[in-house]
Amino acid sequence: MASCTRFASPARRWLWRGLLALAVAGSGGCAHAPPPAAVVVPASPLHGIWVIAQGPPFPGPRYLRIVQRDGQLQGSITTDWYGDVPMQHLRIDGDVAHFQIDNGNPRLPAQPWTATLEHDGQLHVAGRIWDEQVDVRASRGSEADAARLAFPVAPLPNYAALPSDGLARTPPLGWSSWNRFAEHIDDATVRRIADAMVASGLRDAGYVYVNIDDGWQGQRDRDGVLQPNARFPDMRALADYVHGKGLKLGLYSSPGPKTCAGYTGSYGHVEQDARTWAGWGVDYVKYDLCSGEGIFREPQQVRRAYLQMGQALRATGRPIVYSLCQYGRDHVGQWGREVGGHLWRTTGDIEDSYAKMASIGFDRNGDPADAGPGGWNDPDMLEVGNGGMSVDEYRTHLALWALSAAPLLLGNDLRQMTLALLRNRDVLAIDQDALGVQGKAVRKDGAIEIWRKPLADGGVALGVFNRDTQPHRVALSAEDAGTALRGRRWRDLWRGGSRPAGELRSVQVAAHGVVLLRLSPPAAHPH
Repeated sequence: MASCTRFASPARRWLWRGLLALAVAGSGGCAHAPPPAAVVVPASPLHGIWVIAQGPPFPGPRYLRIVQRDGQLQGSITTDWYGDVPMQHLRIDGDVAHFQIDNGNPRLPAQPWTATLEHDGQLHVAGRIWDEQVDVRASRGSEADAARLAFPVAPLPNYAALPSDGLARTPPLGWSSWNRFAEHIDDATVRRIADAMVASGLRDAGYVYVNIDDGWQGQRDRDGVLQPNARFPDMRALADYVHGKGLKLGLYSSPGPKTCAGYTGSYGHVEQDARTWAGWGVDYVKYDLCSGEGIFREPQQVRRAYLQMGQALRATGRPIVYSLCQYGRDHVGQWGREVGGHLWRTTGDIEDSYAKMASIGFDRNGDPADAGPGGWNDPDMLEVGNGGMSVDEYRTHLALWALSAAPLLLGNDLRQMTLALLRNRDVLAIDQDALGVQGKAVRKDGAIEIWRKPLADGGVALGVFNRDTQPHRVALSAEDAGTALRGRRWRDLWRGGSRPAGELRSVQVAAHGVVLLRLSPPAAHPH
């Protein structure tokens, strides 16, 4: 008779032990009777719950589940950051499960993973997510373990557009901590920045928001109330200090369980967090998708997640400017206002380099049709003063943002830089013009681009940009201005001075530079 013990691998030995348990007592041979109805024998020893005792903080893996359901092999990894992450293209080859996972970012490919059954019965799980290598061991668990480690499901509201609340009739102006300080920000630094905004004249020029980006969050107390971390001992007192300077305070969070830097997000506590911030006296909230992209994987889910915070902020009764940061996906400008947003990012993060700034400002600055009083395309914070660009390049940076009616949020250390560019009231007036039209390119000729923005007084702002590494002389015409020039004057907003519009036939533009002009409104009684 053929042997019943031909299984050599751990998987086969595991399966054989399960089959022996079902053998008919005293049969003296192989078990041929069907298993009792109450006993389910998995098709593979890899099936079931596998508990990870110790994993890296990112993505915080908790447990794996591999099942055969409706004839399909399915699996997931439950994590602190992204909830239940589905295993894609899952297949089992002997003792090894092969699959791919991603974190919901459409720009990043799914990464290959393996789960290997070792001789000691442990599961060795390895793979990459984002830029993190995960290498952990898991032990067989139960449904009770899965229930204990389950990621909570937080319901989203049904989608319904919010009405305008009258805020942000012009693009917000202020300062934000991330570009210069990242998560290394504290109460004392924020107070000194507020002092510098007043002393430097920036507040009087219109910059009023002092925004603390990622890194301020601590843990939740026993009632679920989010506390600031030790670097911010009293957020209400900090808000009072900022308000006492004639400024406004902003904070940062995420619809996911973790912020981008790994701090506590608002998932499952949206309404509670909004009430907490309003109680502290917060005037501005930036809501960054971060870990939420792994949980809210469908565009409609993302919209509803942002709507949830928009509704929660409105319900506080406090006027709070709401900044959406989901990297410009799914044409956010078409629905940003509907979820209560006042500005919405059009791209990923900016960097302090001409190449990155130019790629955003010239090529990815949002659809002008989406922008206007109460809602603005946001190409990200300003890098002016951080040292990675020349003065001409920083002029280009600020001019592009001003012509685009973009929020101007400084991302530098105000205590250590000259501020003449940022205090230029003529340039700020272009950005803050009450008509609220986002300018756009009206002529492109090789490395030369001419951008035009109509103004509330009937005038025109014109930016003549040179994207080349060599200076160029650029001819101008009435077609560039889009209007008749008779009886009007051009004013140079960077260098000062003005001249009759018909006399300005060309301008010299520095490499990576700009000439920013303002055409006066038509004369009441032209001669």
